[in-house]
Amino acid sequence: MRHIITGGSGFTGKVLIRQLLEQDAEIINFDIQPINDPNLSKKIKLIQGDIRSPADLAQLKLRPDDVVYHLAARQFANTVPRTGRDAWFNDVNVVGTHNIVHAMQAASTRLLVFFSTDMTYGKPKVCPIPPDYPQNPLGSYGRSKLQAECILRSAEGISATIFRPRLITGYGRLGILGKLFYLIHKGLPVPMIGDGKNRYQMVGVEDCARAAILAVTKGCPSGPFNLGSEHPPTTRELLDGIIRHAHSRSKLLAVPAAPLKVLLAILDKLGLTLLYPEQFEIADADILLDTTATRTELGWSPSHDDIQMMNMAYDSFLKIIS
Repeated sequence: MRHIITGGSGFTGKVLIRQLLEQDAEIINFDIQPINDPNLSKKIKLIQGDIRSPADLAQLKLRPDDVVYHLAARQFANTVPRTGRDAWFNDVNVVGTHNIVHAMQAASTRLLVFFSTDMTYGKPKVCPIPPDYPQNPLGSYGRSKLQAECILRSAEGISATIFRPRLITGYGRLGILGKLFYLIHKGLPVPMIGDGKNRYQMVGVEDCARAAILAVTKGCPSGPFNLGSEHPPTTRELLDGIIRHAHSRSKLLAVPAAPLKVLLAILDKLGLTLLYPEQFEIADADILLDTTATRTELGWSPSHDDIQMMNMAYDSFLKIIS
């Protein structure tokens, strides 16, 4: 069995590769760019290609007994355009998924693991959110992932496990968190949307990779499966924990949610984006995922709490800027 990872050069992909290497797996990284880790690069095969290109995917020469981990996607960590976001996200997240399904079907490759997002739920009215809750995304990214899920659910001959993680964090994670870590590193005030009493759930990247491997051992049951921490803290507790870990002088600044959301929306329209609508619209809400099915069907459980995971991400931020 070959383990083929689309987007293996990214944050989650590199951790998945490390865990698979511990099992002496044969790994192929299909990515538009190589891994920036020489130790990993020499232990796996890289096929440089774009999931939007069927010709590039043909280089994989898929086999029936291969397993595909579909991680390649456009995310908020990329430079998101001010306008035309639906088309921009769909170009990779939807078209790329369609191309992968077509390539797998042509080769009779059956097993696939896909990382979607909790953003497909939108702003639910229940907490915690079960995986069968109706999906109503707030924005372009969530809509693109929902369309990709629909493609996989209707794909004949493919057993696809769909994961919906909360914000994935851990050592090496930056993206939107880089802005937060910069404020804390400089000892500047850290604004909160609302009073910070809402609970903010995350999931560790190591736990995500472990869930993917568990799914393969179970024959890729469809799920969908939520991924999130066990006892998430409040937003205030989470940020206080990072500030203490950083020995920072930063203070938390509670800002009324309604006017701040209006300001963030205006800045986004002007191309001065601090947070995207899918992020700030739920920033003051309790958004917790019910992971019962993930635990019972896959035998999975999270190994780190949210503050530990964010502190590891902060430590990697310090290493990058040093």
